[in-house]
Amino acid sequence: MRYPIWRIGVFIAAAIWPLFWLYEAWSFALGPDPGKVLMDRLGLGTLILLLVTLGMTPLQKLSGWPGWISVRRQLGLWCFAYVVLHLVAYCVFILGLDWSQLGVELRKRPYIIVGTLGFLCLLVLAVTSNRYSQRRLGARWKKLHRLVYVILGLGLLHMLWIVRADLKEWAIYASIGALLLVLRIPPVMRRIPRLIAKKALSATKA
Repeated sequence: MRYPIWRIGVFIAAAIWPLFWLYEAWSFALGPDPGKVLMDRLGLGTLILLLVTLGMTPLQKLSGWPGWISVRRQLGLWCFAYVVLHLVAYCVFILGLDWSQLGVELRKRPYIIVGTLGFLCLLVLAVTSNRYSQRRLGARWKKLHRLVYVILGLGLLHMLWIVRADLKEWAIYASIGALLLVLRIPPVMRRIPRLIAKKALSATKA
């Protein structure tokens, strides 16, 4: 079966950014602390990919194109890949693989606990994202994957705790997340396609 070219494009787009950031860090283009910048970018990339993944269902409802749903799992797995890289960057560049410092870090920066909880939830979703898990879990699979809303809340709280001084960027991501959650409410999701169809009909008559 031929792999759709647009899914290959998603793969390349998601894979190229960490490689590019790693090259920038290696070439000292990320400033005096490239490891921290790399870690921060991977963390932000995780949040952005999570928001994009959450946007797939509303886009499918709005456009009627099933391709949005077919790429949702791929984006979700890339989101998990980014958070793994974010965690690795933290262990290498911040801890220096010195695990004795982890207790000190947790006391000084409790937002790490929030981020770890988000990572564990993403791990559960990544492990159960395959068709075998869907068949095995049945109706419970959808309930389990509602953890994505918890993950979004934990991710936003993790970011908020870090950027306390400058909330402008955080507010943008939080607003997008809130909008996506509202769009996923069943009555809202049912109503939007009708409104679009009504406007399209009015435009045709005009």
